[in-house]
Amino acid sequence: MAEEEDLSPNLLTQGIINGNGDFVAPEGLCWVSVLSCLLLACSYVGSLYVWRSDLPRDHPTVIKRRFTSVLIVSGLSPLFVWAWREFTSVRTGPSLLALMGIRFEGLIPAIILPLVLTMVLFLGPLMQLAMDCPWSFMDGIRVAFDPWFWMLCFSDMRWLRNQVVAPLTEELVFRACMLPMLVPCAGPSIAIFTCPLFFGVAHFHHVIELLRFRQGTLSGIFLSAVFQFSYTAVFGAYTAFIFIRTGHLMGPVLCHSFCNYMGFPAISTALEHPQRLTVLSSYLLGVILFLLFLFPFTDPSYYGLPTPVCTLTSSPSSLCLS
Repeated sequence: MAEEEDLSPNLLTQGIINGNGDFVAPEGLCWVSVLSCLLLACSYVGSLYVWRSDLPRDHPTVIKRRFTSVLIVSGLSPLFVWAWREFTSVRTGPSLLALMGIRFEGLIPAIILPLVLTMVLFLGPLMQLAMDCPWSFMDGIRVAFDPWFWMLCFSDMRWLRNQVVAPLTEELVFRACMLPMLVPCAGPSIAIFTCPLFFGVAHFHHVIELLRFRQGTLSGIFLSAVFQFSYTAVFGAYTAFIFIRTGHLMGPVLCHSFCNYMGFPAISTALEHPQRLTVLSSYLLGVILFLLFLFPFTDPSYYGLPTPVCTLTSSPSSLCLS
């Protein structure tokens, strides 16, 4: 008689069921996961400061140098997930790339639906932008299909950083690499709100440069840092939600790029707009439609069930269900 395969999990990954019937991960796995995420976050932020310079962060030379170091760290970031998996012996059915949201199944809806959902949320700012823009709709279409316009964009280091490099590397490191390490420990729901903390804290490094170049008062810089942490943490939770629901990296990257382009909604400007009622109604309508479409647009059935990261948890989560 053939020897039966041992399907029992490794001691480090074996959880227990509490009185409520919920899966509880062992403490050792959580410590390893959190420390791995912390090390990865420190590596990402630290790579920005390996270059010594007296120039501000928006200087093209500084941006190019940081591109080099950030792209190297981001390129090596899957090794953190691989090392975590090998050390913890967490059994993963999908491949490492699939766990990180790099796969073909459901790619087209993953490109379109999360971005449309995010644009719905920004209906108010988009309406405000359309009203204030001196271009006609057809002018905008012509510019969008003008290759010279895109050549100009890609030659602008700040545009390249904000629209391409930052969204791609930050979503790869802080979502695609960290969530597969956090989900087996905390479950999908808690991981969505834990993962953004690393992302928010990572943005505190801007305080160093603001203080260094004396760009504002101490209290102003502190308030700016608190606001940025809060905003990036909320945004990080949103893109983590998209990543877990869709199982794709592309959706969070495109949403990140779009939000970087739009910036934080200028609500104070909207309150003073000549067509204030229309603009504010658009803001309200956008929020309502966003809440209505949040789960339907991210239905995992569009992207292939189950999404790879959802296979890492022993307790079923409503986030992973259609």
